[in-house]
Amino acid sequence: HVAAIDAAGLRIEGPLTRFTVRVPAFTPDALRGEFAHVVLAVKAQDTEVATRALAPHLSADGCVVSAQNGLNELVIKSVVGDARTMGCFVNFGADYLEPGVIEYAGRGAVVLGEIDGRTTSRLRELHRAFLDFDERAIVTANIWGYLWGKLAYGAQLFATALTDDPIADALTDPAYRDVYVEIAREVMRVAQARHITPEGFDGFDPSAFAPAAPRAVSERSLDALVAFNRRSAKTHSGIWRDIAVRKRRTETDGILGPIVRLGAEAGVPTPLDQSRVIAAIRRGSGRRRSRAPAR
Repeated sequence: HVAAIDAAGLRIEGPLTRFTVRVPAFTPDALRGEFAHVVLAVKAQDTEVATRALAPHLSADGCVVSAQNGLNELVIKSVVGDARTMGCFVNFGADYLEPGVIEYAGRGAVVLGEIDGRTTSRLRELHRAFLDFDERAIVTANIWGYLWGKLAYGAQLFATALTDDPIADALTDPAYRDVYVEIAREVMRVAQARHITPEGFDGFDPSAFAPAAPRAVSERSLDALVAFNRRSAKTHSGIWRDIAVRKRRTETDGILGPIVRLGAEAGVPTPLDQSRVIAAIRRGSGRRRSRAPAR
């Protein structure tokens, strides 16, 4: 991938836009120089290794921006410190197609925020840069709220990856809607115990998965998520692609693992996330399968 980008540029394809960017590309061992801002876009399980590799190249007043899924800011700040960690939430659809080629499949929320909630000059500077990617990108004083909201939606996506159905079809299936509701509620209970106020985005309504939320409200949010996913050319989650197409380790431990750990610390059980979905994904990683979501 790096060699292809270095030779011919990074090619973006998809229904929204098509272009090629000529940029120098390096493997970590070949990287030289110092940088003020580093956007980290690796899989969750690779966060610590990648952050340690880039740390020598990060300026003293620079920051790492986590354009990932999960609570990777916790890992990043453990390596480079709180002051050099910037929070970021992304929900657009994209897939690796082949070396040097990425599909930009659908627009989604893009949010930046300091992990301590402050509005800083570097936050404004990075926001201006992200506006070049999506003019709807915003800044927030509650980046943790967005990250926990995505965790709940992400847990639902992990469940959809236990089938071969497209995301929208899986979320529509009435046989498994109880699973999608309860798995999001688990995450919301952990967030509440940690005094986090989750934020909504792209059809995901955190209040719809609160413990006492009426079922009709939960159904409306699931319907909105179905509509959002129908608009994207990305039909399946990255988790499903890791299992079914690329046959490699998934982000299960990196994304769902912290929910279970932080839930245990707060005394909040997470049986669906822990004993059902994580176990099922681990069993399926590295081989092709077709299964229904764990009930």
